[in-house]
Amino acid sequence: MSFRPAGSRPAVLGYAVALVFALSASIAAAQDAKPAAATSAKPAAAASAATAAQPAAEKPATAGAETAHSGVKLGDATAGQGKAAACGACHGMDGNSSDPQYPKLAGQSEQYIVQQLGNFKSGKRQNPIMMGMAAPLSEQDMHDIGAYFAGKTALPGVADQALVERGEQLYRQGDAAKGVPACMACHSIDGRGNPGALYPQLTSQHAQYIQATLKAMHDGTSWGDDAHAKIMPSIAQKLDEKDIAALASYVEGLHAADGAAAKPATP
Repeated sequence: MSFRPAGSRPAVLGYAVALVFALSASIAAAQDAKPAAATSAKPAAAASAATAAQPAAEKPATAGAETAHSGVKLGDATAGQGKAAACGACHGMDGNSSDPQYPKLAGQSEQYIVQQLGNFKSGKRQNPIMMGMAAPLSEQDMHDIGAYFAGKTALPGVADQALVERGEQLYRQGDAAKGVPACMACHSIDGRGNPGALYPQLTSQHAQYIQATLKAMHDGTSWGDDAHAKIMPSIAQKLDEKDIAALASYVEGLHAADGAAAKPATP
C-alpha cells in the first residue's frame, strides 16, 4: 500500500483557500464594525458632554445679584454715592437735609426710593424739581441711589412736648371715633417702615415736611392711581389741622434713644 501525495494536494489546497476566505471575511467585518462603533459612540459622547456642560452654561454669572427685573441688579451703594451727588443739594449728602421742606432720605428703604423715583419719572407723582431729576435716571441708577441712602442713618429730630400726647395717641393707637388707624400698623412701632410692603420710614423726618405732605393728601393729592397709593389720602382726610400738626411733630421726635430701637424720644 503506497502513499500518494499528489492525490491529497487538491484537498489541502481547498482547505487553505477556505481558511484564507474565512480570515479575510473576519478582518473585513472587524474593520467595518470599528468605524460604525466609533460613529455611534461619537454622538453619545457629544450628547454626554453637552449634558454635562448644560448646567454650567445655564448658570448666570451674577447669580443672586439680579432682581425680578431682567438685567437690573440690586443697588450698589458705592456707585450710588456718585449718582446721588446731585440729590445732596436738597436732601443732604448723607440724606439728612438741613432744609425742613425737603425730606430726609437717610435710612429710607431702597425699594421705596426706587418706587418714588419711578413715580416722578412717569408723572404719577407731581413735583417739577423731582420730575426733572428723575427723568434721565435708569432703573439701575434708581436702585444704586436708593442703596446709597438706605445705608445712611437719619439724624434724630425733636418733638414739641405740647403736641406729644396727641401725636403719640394717633401714631400708636389711632382714633377709632374718626376712623383713623394707628400709624404704626404700617410704618412699624419705631417708625422704620416696612420695605417689603413699600411703607416708608417716618422716624426723625422733618415735621414741616410731614405736615405739608399730610395736608396735600388731605386735599386729595395722590402719588399714583393704584390701591396702595390711595391709602394715605383716605386717612389724611379724616385728620384736622391740629391732628396733622401733632402727628408731624411726634414723628420728628420718633427715633431710637440710647440704642432702644422702639423707644421714641419725647422731650
